[in-house]
Amino acid sequence: MSESHLTPALAERYAAIALGHVGREFPSKLDHVLNDAGDARSPRQLHPIFFGSFDWHSCVHSYWMLTRLERLFPAMARAADIARLFDEAFTPQKVAGELAYLDRPLSAGFERPYGWAWLLMLAAELRRSAENRAVALGPLEDAFAARFRRFLPRLTYPIRSGTHSNTAFALILAEDYARTAGDGDLASLLAARARSWFANDRDAVACEPSGDDFLSATLVEALCMQRLLAPDEFVAWFDGFLPNLAQGVPNTLFEPVIVSDRSDGKTVHLDGLNLSRAWCMRALADALAGDARAAILHDAAQRHIQAALPHVAGDYMGEHWLATYAVLALAPPC
Repeated sequence: MSESHLTPALAERYAAIALGHVGREFPSKLDHVLNDAGDARSPRQLHPIFFGSFDWHSCVHSYWMLTRLERLFPAMARAADIARLFDEAFTPQKVAGELAYLDRPLSAGFERPYGWAWLLMLAAELRRSAENRAVALGPLEDAFAARFRRFLPRLTYPIRSGTHSNTAFALILAEDYARTAGDGDLASLLAARARSWFANDRDAVACEPSGDDFLSATLVEALCMQRLLAPDEFVAWFDGFLPNLAQGVPNTLFEPVIVSDRSDGKTVHLDGLNLSRAWCMRALADALAGDARAAILHDAAQRHIQAALPHVAGDYMGEHWLATYAVLALAPPC
């Protein structure tokens, strides 16, 4: 499979995959603190909307993917199924149930920051495509935007991992929301924190991949700065951050990674790394249009896509989330 762009056929395939698991309650991996015996409840009891897809954040971003596919391909055969799913899921009662979970004792760190950021990405996409659904999700949108506002000023050091805790990745998704929602205060906070953490970074070594990365710490930082800095400011920063990019250095960034076991929930993260790298590379290449480095990034992105795309489905350990990253890599920018 060598598609380099999101086609109607792929959209149908990915929609079918997500529709098959957003309502699949088990197996389930909970981010859940038991305060007492009464908290030992099933995923659907705890999360009336986002109980499927193996874990809460994968369910959230699968809803995002379905919303985006429906907007990009309104005539797709699965559009009616997507609309029916959302009508059943986004009721005031179910949204209130998700919101109530956040108010439990010891839930302040629930899904921080990855799930927070994906919830805001979902809210942004709903604002673009389905205002009635955006209104329904509004209380959750407000709650997670408020959590970012409280948390980011207290985060002294960014988290530079290649997994869910990565700070730069969360800022990228939150920026999409702030821009779409017209939330200038949040956008200013995101930019200020990005500058404080990353503005002095130079000569990125790119010590990656690690064995369970699904994000490139190097490339998501670069994309974060591209999204949050003015264009001229970004280019000057990027020149110092990856000064040898025109020579394909660091070379570890440009070679697709090998996935040895797609039944292992951590090892299969590496398929996601190939896709998320491609997403970052394509976006950075667009920002460098007319620059010789753009061609290098586009070529590397294509090789990463070709390595990962045949493996979006097959084993549930990857199938419950990889289609989202395929859509990130293949779809046009918002």
